[in-house]
Amino acid sequence: MPLTKLNQEQLSSATAPLGYNLVIASAGTGKTSTIVGRIAHLLNSGIKPEEILLLTFTNKASEEMIKRASVFFDNANKIAAGTFHSVCYKWLRRLNKNITLKSPTDLKILFKSIYDKRSFHHLATTPYQSSYLYDLYSLFLNSDASNFREWLIQKNPPQEECVLIYEGIIEEYEEKKSQYNLVDFNSLIKMMIDQLQQGIPNPYKEILVDEYQDTNPLQNKFINSVQRGSLFCVGDYDQSIYAFNGADISIISSFQDRYPNANVYTLTKNYRSYAQILDIANKVIQNNPRIYPKTLEVVRGKAPQNPKVLGYSDTTSQYKDIAHLIAQLPVAYEEIAVLFRNNSSADSIEAYLRELNIPTQRKGGISFFDTKEIKITLDLLTFITNPHDVMSFIHIFEYARGVGSAIAHDIYEALKILGDNDAIKGFLAPNNKKHVFQNRQKATQLGLFDDFMVLGSVSKFRDLHLPEEFLKNPILKHPKLTKEGGAFLYDFYLFLKHIRNFKNPSSIFDETIKSNVFNHIIDNLCIARSKNKLSQVNKEKYDQAKSKILNKLAILKNLLRNYASLESFLNAMILGSNEFTPSKGVNLLTVHASKGLEFKEVFVVDLMQKRFPNEKLSASAGGIEEERRLFYVATTRAKDMLYLTFAKRDNIKNIDYQPSMFLKEAGFKIKI
Repeated sequence: MPLTKLNQEQLSSATAPLGYNLVIASAGTGKTSTIVGRIAHLLNSGIKPEEILLLTFTNKASEEMIKRASVFFDNANKIAAGTFHSVCYKWLRRLNKNITLKSPTDLKILFKSIYDKRSFHHLATTPYQSSYLYDLYSLFLNSDASNFREWLIQKNPPQEECVLIYEGIIEEYEEKKSQYNLVDFNSLIKMMIDQLQQGIPNPYKEILVDEYQDTNPLQNKFINSVQRGSLFCVGDYDQSIYAFNGADISIISSFQDRYPNANVYTLTKNYRSYAQILDIANKVIQNNPRIYPKTLEVVRGKAPQNPKVLGYSDTTSQYKDIAHLIAQLPVAYEEIAVLFRNNSSADSIEAYLRELNIPTQRKGGISFFDTKEIKITLDLLTFITNPHDVMSFIHIFEYARGVGSAIAHDIYEALKILGDNDAIKGFLAPNNKKHVFQNRQKATQLGLFDDFMVLGSVSKFRDLHLPEEFLKNPILKHPKLTKEGGAFLYDFYLFLKHIRNFKNPSSIFDETIKSNVFNHIIDNLCIARSKNKLSQVNKEKYDQAKSKILNKLAILKNLLRNYASLESFLNAMILGSNEFTPSKGVNLLTVHASKGLEFKEVFVVDLMQKRFPNEKLSASAGGIEEERRLFYVATTRAKDMLYLTFAKRDNIKNIDYQPSMFLKEAGFKIKI
């Protein structure tokens, strides 16, 4: 049984009475085993699996815990488990909520299509770009603040002049989401909180929360809305490193204040790292205020060799030497990690490793599901499944020459009108008597200006030899639609006519990737990826690009075979796409991306003032205390050997550096 494998501290935590329990689980102390033990204790105590809710920060983490519990309990898979977002989404679907989940990347396009119709030219202030404004709005939602205007002005007073336009963009964005039944990850949690506050049935007797230190105010509000008197939260304030993303360390630090009868347990036995590695991590983190007292005990004892500090004259020498050191290590490449504070360090390290024929994998780079060929395949399948999905339509038509997100949005709105709220019907059987592309009211104060002074003529499409039935569709009268855009619209029209004859998911997939629309897009991607510096297409590179795309499509089709319907497949891709398994090789990771992982040998690079700690980045997040927590996380990824490296100069940027203050705090005497 899971409980018999726990040490005394883990057992005491796992078998705590129902109520408010916080477990401080430092790096390498067995938090996963403790949570699995807690699940076993609850099931042994007569609590049904349907009465347990497990919240984790990745779906992979919850799957691992449920899998381990299922070895001993056949019904453990009935436990509701997953990320905050996946749990809320599944719950809302059970409540028969007609919603379409979209990723932040998708919804940024919708946001931009609204933003692009605004003008800031009459203002003196330089406005935020669309993408940054979207990220700020997301941060505002996670903060659970009530007034965007006040929140933004407090963060950046000079932006007050733009706030009225920003509010107009956000208001229209929320209206469009509501109109199309779209939800993003933040909306899921807010909707679920609203449902709970309205008194929907809540079956959960205990809520288990992993990585509690990384919760943001909105997630904390959900926890408080769903819990009914019994919480089991596991976390470590020394590993709270997501302030930039809205995480609030005060949530874990105020646990006993918010729950007066709470119990706090501490896991102190570290099973991961040798003593010398933990000594470095502890010396640095002790400079932060102690929220809950703790002292780590080393189970593995002392290492055969001490951690090494390696200094270099310049960053190039640093990266090059690290590559040569890795080449000599008697350790499997996937057991080695190079950690950095920000991604700018990774390119040079990767280049020097590949020069030595050493494979690498970079978490945080372009994932399988973020490649353009996979995204467009999913967008086409999504629109077939759900013609109300405006985002998939906008994505598809961004590949048509001369059709940006704003024009695509206009065309989609017109198709819905022509098709009586069905965009596909607006293509195939439009009501041509309805009016579209009507003049809009000007509103200078809100940055709105009229686009449709004169409707376009369909005469520009005559030489395309399109059939009369299609030329009659009013969408072709959009004043900014190019001839190339019209041709793409016709190909899409033919695709929709053809694909409606198929019902089987695999057949729909096959016909989609054979369509002219899809192949037009893929051809453009291959051309872009095979051009040389003179913009000439290299045939060999074109063929290689096409082969790689076809391989990815084969992988995607294999994933599709695991699902009974296109809808369930597409929902799973959105909820779990960021956890696709990478290939083998030396791990090149930001410290944030390394969270929760462990490796035999770890290099922490660029330990210089202004680089790590990164004073610029930390100023807007958790300050120097958060930078120390990042250093703590980085060093405690190492099991056997730790290398700490720095350089005195970056010749490319022409900057001189001083060694990181963390090296001094760790007890190293660095001679400059």
